[in-house]
Amino acid sequence: MTITYLGHSCFKIASKGYAIILDPYTEGSVPGYKPVQETADRILCSHRHQDHCGAKGAALWEDVKASPFTVETIQTWHDDRQGALRGADTIHILDDGQCRAAHLGDLGCDLTPDQKDKLRNLTALLIPVGGYYTIDAAQANKLADELTPDVIVPMHYRGEGFGYDVIGTLDAFTALRSDVKEYPSSTLELTPGMERQTAVLRPQNI
Repeated sequence: MTITYLGHSCFKIASKGYAIILDPYTEGSVPGYKPVQETADRILCSHRHQDHCGAKGAALWEDVKASPFTVETIQTWHDDRQGALRGADTIHILDDGQCRAAHLGDLGCDLTPDQKDKLRNLTALLIPVGGYYTIDAAQANKLADELTPDVIVPMHYRGEGFGYDVIGTLDAFTALRSDVKEYPSSTLELTPGMERQTAVLRPQNI
Protein backbone atom coordinates (compact mmCIF):
# COMPACT_ATOMS: atom_id res chain seq x y z
CA MET A 1 0.00 0.00 0.00
CA THR A 2 1.27 3.49 -0.85
CA ILE A 3 0.00 6.77 0.52
CA THR A 4 0.55 10.12 -1.20
CA TYR A 5 -0.10 13.35 0.66
CA LEU A 6 -1.64 15.82 -1.79
CA GLY A 7 -2.20 18.50 0.86
CA HIS A 8 -4.49 19.70 3.65
CA SER A 9 -6.37 16.44 4.42
CA CYS A 10 -6.24 14.98 0.92
CA PHE A 11 -4.45 11.69 0.29
CA LYS A 12 -4.23 9.18 -2.53
CA ILE A 13 -3.97 5.61 -1.28
CA ALA A 14 -3.14 2.86 -3.76
CA SER A 15 -2.67 -0.89 -3.76
CA LYS A 16 -2.44 -3.48 -6.54
CA GLY A 17 -3.21 -0.93 -9.25
CA TYR A 18 -6.30 0.45 -7.50
CA ALA A 19 -6.38 4.00 -6.09
CA ILE A 20 -8.65 5.84 -3.68
CA ILE A 21 -8.61 9.60 -3.08
CA LEU A 22 -9.71 10.77 0.34
CA ASP A 23 -10.99 14.26 1.18
CA PRO A 24 -10.09 16.21 -1.98
CA TYR A 25 -10.46 19.94 -1.45
CA THR A 26 -12.30 22.27 -3.83
CA GLU A 27 -10.05 24.54 -5.90
CA GLY A 28 -9.38 27.76 -3.99
CA SER A 29 -10.89 26.52 -0.74
CA VAL A 30 -7.59 26.18 1.13
CA PRO A 31 -5.05 29.04 0.89
CA GLY A 32 -1.75 28.22 -0.77
CA TYR A 33 -2.67 24.87 -2.32
CA LYS A 34 -2.72 24.08 -6.04
CA PRO A 35 -5.89 22.38 -7.34
CA VAL A 36 -6.28 18.65 -6.92
CA GLN A 37 -5.77 17.09 -10.34
CA GLU A 38 -5.75 13.36 -9.81
CA THR A 39 -7.39 10.26 -11.22
CA ALA A 40 -8.50 7.32 -9.12
CA ASP A 41 -10.95 4.44 -8.93
CA ARG A 42 -12.91 5.80 -5.98
CA ILE A 43 -13.33 9.00 -3.98
CA LEU A 44 -14.18 9.07 -0.27
CA CYS A 45 -15.09 12.20 1.72
CA SER A 46 -15.26 12.47 5.48
CA HIS A 47 -17.90 15.24 5.29
CA ARG A 48 -19.40 17.72 2.86
CA HIS A 49 -17.36 20.86 3.56
CA GLN A 50 -15.64 22.30 0.50
CA ASP A 51 -12.12 21.71 1.80
CA HIS A 52 -12.85 17.97 2.11
CA CYS A 53 -15.28 17.10 -0.66
CA GLY A 54 -14.09 18.76 -3.88
CA ALA A 55 -14.67 15.73 -6.05
CA LYS A 56 -14.56 17.74 -9.30
CA GLY A 57 -10.77 17.88 -9.10
CA ALA A 58 -10.47 14.12 -8.74
CA ALA A 59 -11.63 12.22 -11.81
CA LEU A 60 -12.52 8.54 -11.86
CA TRP A 61 -10.97 6.12 -14.32
CA GLU A 62 -13.49 4.76 -16.81
CA ASP A 63 -12.45 1.11 -16.53
CA VAL A 64 -13.87 -0.66 -13.52
CA LYS A 65 -11.33 -2.71 -11.54
CA ALA A 66 -11.80 -5.01 -8.61
CA SER A 67 -10.83 -3.27 -5.41
CA PRO A 68 -8.27 -4.88 -3.08
CA PHE A 69 -9.59 -2.68 -0.27
CA THR A 70 -12.22 -3.28 2.31
CA VAL A 71 -13.51 0.03 3.64
CA GLU A 72 -14.86 0.36 7.17
CA THR A 73 -16.38 3.59 8.51
CA ILE A 74 -16.79 5.06 11.97
CA GLN A 75 -19.26 7.89 12.50
CA THR A 76 -17.91 10.71 14.68
CA TRP A 77 -18.28 14.48 15.07
CA HIS A 78 -16.59 17.54 13.57
CA ASP A 79 -16.74 19.29 16.95
CA ASP A 80 -16.99 18.54 20.66
CA ARG A 81 -20.73 19.26 20.81
CA GLN A 82 -22.00 16.21 18.92
CA GLY A 83 -22.08 18.08 15.62
CA ALA A 84 -23.96 21.16 16.81
CA LEU A 85 -21.23 23.46 15.46
CA ARG A 86 -19.93 21.72 12.32
CA GLY A 87 -21.85 18.50 11.82
CA ALA A 88 -20.72 14.91 11.47
CA ASP A 89 -17.38 13.39 10.51
CA THR A 90 -16.69 9.97 9.01
CA ILE A 91 -13.50 8.02 9.66
CA HIS A 92 -12.48 5.69 6.84
CA ILE A 93 -10.37 2.57 7.47
CA LEU A 94 -8.81 1.02 4.36
CA ASP A 95 -7.49 -2.54 4.49
CA ASP A 96 -5.81 -4.24 1.52
CA GLY A 97 -5.14 -7.51 3.34
CA GLN A 98 -1.61 -6.52 4.33
CA CYS A 99 -1.89 -2.99 5.70
CA ARG A 100 -4.59 -0.94 7.42
CA ALA A 101 -4.74 2.83 7.13
CA ALA A 102 -7.26 5.08 8.90
CA HIS A 103 -8.11 8.61 7.74
CA LEU A 104 -9.73 10.53 10.59
CA GLY A 105 -11.15 13.36 8.48
CA ASP A 106 -11.94 16.48 10.52
CA LEU A 107 -12.20 14.69 13.82
CA GLY A 108 -13.19 17.23 16.45
CA CYS A 109 -14.22 15.10 19.43
CA ASP A 110 -13.01 12.40 21.77
CA LEU A 111 -13.52 8.85 20.56
CA THR A 112 -15.40 6.25 22.56
CA PRO A 113 -13.60 3.11 23.80
CA ASP A 114 -15.42 1.04 21.15
CA GLN A 115 -14.34 3.44 18.40
CA LYS A 116 -10.74 3.30 19.61
CA ASP A 117 -10.86 -0.50 19.57
CA LYS A 118 -11.76 -0.39 15.87
CA LEU A 119 -8.65 1.72 15.29
CA ARG A 120 -6.18 -0.71 16.84
CA ASN A 121 -3.54 -2.55 14.79
CA LEU A 122 -3.19 0.18 12.17
CA THR A 123 -0.26 0.41 9.83
CA ALA A 124 -0.93 4.14 9.37
CA LEU A 125 -3.01 6.76 11.15
CA LEU A 126 -3.74 9.93 9.13
CA ILE A 127 -4.60 12.43 11.83
CA PRO A 128 -5.53 16.15 11.93
CA VAL A 129 -3.32 18.19 14.25
CA GLY A 130 -4.18 21.85 13.60
CA GLY A 131 -6.92 22.50 16.13
CA TYR A 132 -9.71 25.10 15.82
CA TYR A 133 -11.75 22.99 13.35
CA THR A 134 -10.35 19.66 14.59
CA ILE A 135 -8.53 18.14 17.53
CA ASP A 136 -5.33 20.04 18.28
CA ALA A 137 -1.69 18.94 18.54
CA ALA A 138 -1.92 17.83 22.17
CA GLN A 139 -5.15 15.89 21.60
CA ALA A 140 -3.73 14.27 18.46
CA ASN A 141 -0.58 13.28 20.31
CA LYS A 142 -2.60 11.70 23.13
CA LEU A 143 -4.81 9.78 20.69
CA ALA A 144 -1.84 8.57 18.66
CA ASP A 145 -0.18 7.30 21.83
CA GLU A 146 -3.36 5.42 22.75
CA LEU A 147 -3.83 3.80 19.34
CA THR A 148 -0.14 2.93 18.78
CA PRO A 149 -0.18 2.69 14.95
CA ASP A 150 3.07 1.84 13.18
CA VAL A 151 3.05 5.16 11.32
CA ILE A 152 1.46 8.47 12.30
CA VAL A 153 0.94 10.93 9.45
CA PRO A 154 -0.09 14.47 10.49
CA MET A 155 -2.47 16.47 8.29
CA HIS A 156 -4.72 19.54 8.38
CA TYR A 157 -2.12 22.03 9.62
CA ARG A 158 -0.72 25.41 8.58
CA GLY A 159 2.68 25.86 6.95
CA GLU A 160 4.75 28.56 5.30
CA GLY A 161 2.37 30.03 2.70
CA PHE A 162 -0.37 27.41 2.94
CA GLY A 163 -3.28 26.43 5.17
CA TYR A 164 -5.83 28.38 7.18
CA ASP A 165 -4.47 31.11 9.45
CA VAL A 166 -6.58 29.92 12.39
CA ILE A 167 -5.16 26.40 12.55
CA GLY A 168 -1.89 25.39 14.18
CA THR A 169 1.47 24.63 12.63
CA LEU A 170 2.99 21.21 12.08
CA ASP A 171 5.80 21.80 14.57
CA ALA A 172 3.29 22.22 17.40
CA PHE A 173 2.61 18.51 16.91
CA THR A 174 6.05 17.22 15.98
CA ALA A 175 7.53 18.92 19.05
CA LEU A 176 5.51 16.44 21.11
CA ARG A 177 6.86 13.40 19.24
CA SER A 178 10.22 11.69 19.70
CA ASP A 179 9.97 9.53 16.57
CA VAL A 180 9.70 12.10 13.75
CA LYS A 181 11.02 11.17 10.30
CA GLU A 182 10.85 13.84 7.61
CA TYR A 183 10.52 12.62 4.03
CA PRO A 184 11.60 14.65 0.99
CA SER A 185 8.64 13.39 -1.05
CA SER A 186 4.87 13.15 -0.79
CA THR A 187 4.67 9.36 -1.04
CA LEU A 188 5.35 6.65 1.52
CA GLU A 189 5.17 2.90 0.99
CA LEU A 190 3.55 1.07 3.86
CA THR A 191 4.62 -2.44 4.82
CA PRO A 192 3.43 -4.68 7.65
CA GLY A 193 5.37 -4.20 10.87
CA MET A 194 7.33 -1.21 9.66
CA GLU A 195 9.35 0.99 12.00
CA ARG A 196 7.27 3.02 14.45
CA GLN A 197 7.45 6.63 13.38
CA THR A 198 5.74 9.96 12.91
CA ALA A 199 6.10 10.43 9.16
CA VAL A 200 6.13 14.01 7.88
CA LEU A 201 5.35 13.94 4.17
CA ARG A 202 5.81 16.92 1.89
CA PRO A 203 2.42 18.13 0.60
CA GLN A 204 2.47 17.54 -3.15
CA ASN A 205 0.26 20.48 -4.09
CA ILE A 206 2.07 23.41 -2.48
